Amino acid sequence: MADDLSVTREGDTLVIRIPIGTPTPSASGKTLVVASTRGNQKTAVQIDGKDLYLGVNAYVYAEPKRS
Repeated sequence: MADDLSVTREGDTLVIRIPIGTPTPSASGKTLVVASTRGNQKTAVQIDGKDLYLGVNAYVYAEPKRS
């Protein structure tokens, strides 16, 4: 999914766009991953002249979480 990752800077806001896919079980099976960079990815954004790296995991719980 990281190939479709888009990261831009709009003033003081970091804008991240990553497609939502079919929920896939995580390694533990406790969650279903719907979007992921699959590790840290170098972006085209720089902060104070340094490359920005980003790692994103978006998921839902496989079973409803109890309070």
